[in-house]
Amino acid sequence: MPYHSAMTLAQSLLGFALLAAVVTITPGLDTVLVLRQALRGRRSSAFAAAVGICFGTLVWGVAAATGLGALFVASETAHTVLKWAGVAFLLYLAYSYLRSAIRGDAHYDYSAGTPDSARDAFTKGLLTNLLNPKIAIFYVTVLPLFLPAGYPPALVGAMLAGIHAVLGIAWFTLVILSAHALRGFLTSGRGPRIIDGAAGTAMLGFSLVLGLER
Repeated sequence: MPYHSAMTLAQSLLGFALLAAVVTITPGLDTVLVLRQALRGRRSSAFAAAVGICFGTLVWGVAAATGLGALFVASETAHTVLKWAGVAFLLYLAYSYLRSAIRGDAHYDYSAGTPDSARDAFTKGLLTNLLNPKIAIFYVTVLPLFLPAGYPPALVGAMLAGIHAVLGIAWFTLVILSAHALRGFLTSGRGPRIIDGAAGTAMLGFSLVLGLER
């Protein structure tokens, strides 16, 4: 059964919003993914990736509030599967970005299209969130502490995760707009390679940290 705190609904929403704001602006995997999309493609792809990430947040929020997330994380087998699925996905992203940087096939006409369609970017954002066991553990351990008594857990969980999602969209919007100001860098011969190389290296680092974490 989900834990219920003695806070009122307003106190719960405000307290979780403050915590979620700190988590949101902390640099991490999600920010790297959106930043790379913003620098290498159109804004639509970057925003699609951001929406995918935030949709994953809603899924974890409801799961944690209803107790399903706790059952999943409590299972060592399920946690191991999620962990290595996440590692595999991050290694895939690292490989694709680093290959693009090494081969130099990152040169393309921005007016003609993007490396990732909005649909592909959304999928990458969603999987990046859903396959991250750290997100699962955060929601399972923290969100239930903000569930006030007397309200449907699934509804309040969706509200809390929704606050996190809104804060995430606001943060990613700032990241995307800031990145757009640097798009002139891509006119240089080595600009796209540097961006893909940095993103690929970051993804590789995240996969190693996740794989070695106990």
